[in-house]
Amino acid sequence: MRIRKLIGLLFVALLCAAPALAQDDGKPTIAILRYGGTTLTALAEKGILDMFEAYGMVNAEERAILDEAEDLEGERINVIYSDADFDIPTANIMVEDALDRGAETLLTLSTPVSQIAANITRQMDDPPAIIFAIVTAPYFAGIADAPCIKNSHIAGTQTDVPYDDFVPLLKVQDPDMKVIGTIVNLDEPNSVFGVERITKLAEALGMRVEVTPVVAIADLPLATASLISKGVEAIALPASYTTSNGLSAIVDTAAEHGGIPIFSIVAEHVYRGATVAADFYSLYREGVIAARMLIGHLNGDIDISRLSVNLKPGFTVAINLDAAAEAGVEIADQLLAMADWTIKDGASTEGVTPDLPEVGIELPDMPLDERRAADLEFLAGLECTPEMIAEQQAQLDAAGE
Repeated sequence: MRIRKLIGLLFVALLCAAPALAQDDGKPTIAILRYGGTTLTALAEKGILDMFEAYGMVNAEERAILDEAEDLEGERINVIYSDADFDIPTANIMVEDALDRGAETLLTLSTPVSQIAANITRQMDDPPAIIFAIVTAPYFAGIADAPCIKNSHIAGTQTDVPYDDFVPLLKVQDPDMKVIGTIVNLDEPNSVFGVERITKLAEALGMRVEVTPVVAIADLPLATASLISKGVEAIALPASYTTSNGLSAIVDTAAEHGGIPIFSIVAEHVYRGATVAADFYSLYREGVIAARMLIGHLNGDIDISRLSVNLKPGFTVAINLDAAAEAGVEIADQLLAMADWTIKDGASTEGVTPDLPEVGIELPDMPLDERRAADLEFLAGLECTPEMIAEQQAQLDAAGE
């Protein structure tokens, strides 16, 4: 606790010492705010920065600076780059600092930072635009009420975590599976949402779900051991910063107790010992979409108040055959046939890497005028009509009765 406080004080000191980026030079100032550096944010950030470079908003030298997650006072844009290191109080300070430094657009990566930014700016007379990405449950977290029912300064793209496709994989692996376990951090909206979905879907398939709550990474070994003592046949992990950052504790504890398969909703987790992962695809695309919104907004091509929250489903399956062998688990042929990529003898297929665990993470090569036309066509498809707004409001009203 004392270490966390010292880190927070150091962060405040650094913010106080940070020079404000120029605001009277006619260049827009964008704040890229992330909850913490992960492979998920790395994929989305690559999509964002690829778009910046494709549109000539940054040159190669400036791109190199942004690749290091550093502030930029560039020729065409200024960028404030901040990371909360997975700490909610620091995330609050980070958002306030970006506002104090004159950010005109907040590009928020993750549910917690987007939630904080939305809550802080709702009471402002002239709030900056907020464009969010890597947000799994924007309505559950209160960032928006429905795709077209939201504050006028907020737009974004929802990472549609595929729980409906993920949970049935447990039965594909073992049709006779009866009991599974999962872990929830009640302070994380995405964790709570995920465990609710896992529980509902698993019970519909005839499985009982044992749920163990945690508040910190240090709780994970005991939570995992507790689940195994209750006879779970597999552990299914939701999207959660706690279980993601502490995955090794879950994997190691499971191995110590004889080994059971670990299923995760984060594809990158197969590189860190999870047996099977089924994830949203693609996070790189999510970054590109957020950048489309941002660039369209800066160019005056769109009104973000009229954009619906983007939702484009995607699904990928990854399997760690090494982890399965170590746990004594034989992967079912049907499940193996569903895998988009696997890990065997420490190497992955399809050229996927631990740092960027997706296939096809490059922009298509095309002239700028064609790219701009394609991007504007995409954004036009997100425009909310009066009929959409009325229908969504009626659904909200009915649900509230």
